Amino acid sequence: MFQSLLSSLLEETSQRSLWLAAPELALTAGIVLLLLGRLLSFDRVIPPHWLALLSAMTAFGFSLFLFNELNRHSDLAGPFFSGLMVFDQFGALVRVFLLLFLVFVLALTVLSGIPDREDAPDFYTLLMGAVIGMLLMCSGNHLLMIFLGIEMASVPSYAMAGFLKGKKKGSEAALKFAVFGAGAAGVMLYGISLLAGMLGTGSFPEIAVRLTEVFGQTVEASPEGNGAAALLLRSSAIRTLLLAALMIFVGFAFKLSLVPFHFWTPDAFEGAAAEVGGFLSVASKAAAFALLTRFVVTLLSASSATLNEIYLVLGIGVGVIAAVTATFGNLAAYSQTNMKRLLAYSTIAHAGYMLMAIAALMVLHAGGTEATSSLGERSARTVEGLLYYLAVYLFMNLGAFAITALIRNEIFSEEIEDYRGLGYQAPLLCAGMGACLFSLVGLPPLGGFIGKLMIFASLYDAGHVHWSMWALLGIGGLNTVLSLFYYLNVLKTMYLSERPVTARVATFPAMSSAGFYVLLVTLPILYLGIDVRMVSNAARRAAEVLFH
Repeated sequence: MFQSLLSSLLEETSQRSLWLAAPELALTAGIVLLLLGRLLSFDRVIPPHWLALLSAMTAFGFSLFLFNELNRHSDLAGPFFSGLMVFDQFGALVRVFLLLFLVFVLALTVLSGIPDREDAPDFYTLLMGAVIGMLLMCSGNHLLMIFLGIEMASVPSYAMAGFLKGKKKGSEAALKFAVFGAGAAGVMLYGISLLAGMLGTGSFPEIAVRLTEVFGQTVEASPEGNGAAALLLRSSAIRTLLLAALMIFVGFAFKLSLVPFHFWTPDAFEGAAAEVGGFLSVASKAAAFALLTRFVVTLLSASSATLNEIYLVLGIGVGVIAAVTATFGNLAAYSQTNMKRLLAYSTIAHAGYMLMAIAALMVLHAGGTEATSSLGERSARTVEGLLYYLAVYLFMNLGAFAITALIRNEIFSEEIEDYRGLGYQAPLLCAGMGACLFSLVGLPPLGGFIGKLMIFASLYDAGHVHWSMWALLGIGGLNTVLSLFYYLNVLKTMYLSERPVTARVATFPAMSSAGFYVLLVTLPILYLGIDVRMVSNAARRAAEVLFH
């Protein structure tokens, strides 16, 4: 028996699973090469960034090929690695996003000069190791993979936050990041154990089945004469499920910088290099939202009257957290004088916007009175909006951090006050920053406008189930107006303030590799605001898979 089980496991691993995990294996091979280069000293001949770029581009090529193959042959979809992971269009699309983002981040580090050549192998090893964890997160199909993926993504991030040697703020930020991260991970692990213990499984497909069985038998199908026992079982099951969901949500809230688990974000972003801040602000958000969406959809797959009541309570609660997070992030950004801290609070606010889509999704399913096909279509539109927002967020937030890093190299400062008059000395950098900031606000015709419009449309749709989503829509619109002021303050400093005579002159040539990089990051923001079809269609197909 054991021998047959072992042989079937080896057969599965050697064939389908390894092929579907080709992007992760390509990054792993790159990490091995970087470590061997440090050990055997051939990194002096071959620059470490070339090894990292080659590995990342190979992984991106594999992910794009697998995504296209899946679109042509839907029978490729399904679980792999004994059901711990799943290969579907949703996970495949997020993998493409993450690996494309990794290529952009690696290119930025080459242009900005951080890290230096001595520390480059260690830095790129941490960077690619974190991305491997994020790839596991977006394809996770088991509670074990939730914890494993989040920890694999988090631990290298702690080290990267304090990677700049001799910088006190960076060391302090990394320590704070690691301590709070360990606490959040412990709470999340306890929640996972509660949920797995109650249902007797950690597999996502089985969780929905067990939830329906538990609540169907103990609450709705109890025999007559057992009213007291049924009531006791009902309350016990509800308390356990709510507590487990709350504890698991703590881990997601930490990764997403949601209030009240946001406190590490401003210090970590200010203490770390702008390149690391850009990576943490986008990649960890994309992977965490992908995993959160998959986990929430798993819970929503179970259906009963009691569960619908729980979904409504959880959905409204998530909506309240989203509203508080967006409002706090925008209000706190007003008083910031450091560009990285401003972008950190902006990141918190945008996590709130994206969480609104999750709240709308849960409230939609709490209605539970319409046809399954109609509910699936409305739910898919909600996830489509979230995916589109993540695609735009990749470019506009990375662009803002990248331009902050390039300006830092010119004027040796990240203080907004030192940006005075830069619009005339470095017009390409400031124009790119303007495009990124206006897109972060959500102004047309930029991609951020379309992304926010899709999420707000899902809130309006969910408002027909419960009025709280309409209130959340109003709060989201108000926050959009509030954010305009502090973003405009940066552009006002660049263009309307005179450059001090004693200030360092910014000599940024537009016709350079760095200038080309700025265009490469900012032009997609305009494209995604004008032509939404390509990304929107891919996002819709990926979202529909989750609800079929």
